[in-house]
Amino acid sequence: MTRTSRTHRARTSLTVLAGATIAAGLLVTTVGPASADKGAPSRGPKPTVVLVHGAFADSTSWNGVIKELRHDGYPVVAVANPLRSLSGDSAYLKDILAGIDGPIVLAGHSYGGSVISNAATGNKNVKALVYLAAFLPEKGESAVDLSGRFPGSTLGDALRPVPFTNADGSQGTDLYIQNDKFRHQFAADVPRNEADLMAVTQRPVTDAALAEGAAEPAWKTIPSWVLVATQDLNIPPMAQEFMAERAGAHTTEVRASHAVSVSQPGKVAAVIEDAARSVG
Repeated sequence: MTRTSRTHRARTSLTVLAGATIAAGLLVTTVGPASADKGAPSRGPKPTVVLVHGAFADSTSWNGVIKELRHDGYPVVAVANPLRSLSGDSAYLKDILAGIDGPIVLAGHSYGGSVISNAATGNKNVKALVYLAAFLPEKGESAVDLSGRFPGSTLGDALRPVPFTNADGSQGTDLYIQNDKFRHQFAADVPRNEADLMAVTQRPVTDAALAEGAAEPAWKTIPSWVLVATQDLNIPPMAQEFMAERAGAHTTEVRASHAVSVSQPGKVAAVIEDAARSVG
């Protein structure tokens, strides 16, 4: 596989004006279109970057990345991924994307990769997909399938299952990472005090969401960028490399834990901006 490391980013001084408007129920961070900045190159508005977190995280996991993107003049939307079912989460994101005007760069971390693959299919505004230590499933594949196909994941032994009752009376199971194992498993290169906060505030994912097969993936028709986290203990790096090669993605490797958006926000933003520069 040919890996292209694209970590250079041009930085310009931009004045942020208007925010993007989306449906309620999201955690949203926005900045104004680049066309409002008198110092920006004359090439039209920059695409909106939509960020989708994965399991055991929330939208605040993008804070460092958002800071970088805002500095460089990109409108940003950080979506609160429900983490209930792959089909339901994808439908939720699909509706959000439908409410955004203009070109979109859609980025997903971890299980969020499966969600963006489903949701972007058929949306002509999504011009680039970015997968950050994430799943790029083929139709019918699940997160469980892909993480177990290659050696290296220790997630199973770190999980704490918590049964719950749905509104219709049916039973489900939420999965958490045990607090005392969270930093080692998920965020080994994040400062301990910050990782401890992440452990307490983690969002659970249902076991059903991780086991659900994917729909027809958008990466077959939309150009894709992949960041492989080489120290990942959730999704084996070999699995990430396999999926990136299968998708023909532009690939960057970073020595980082699964929580790469927290530990290496500059490098994550660089990959996203590389994808964004491809949008005419």
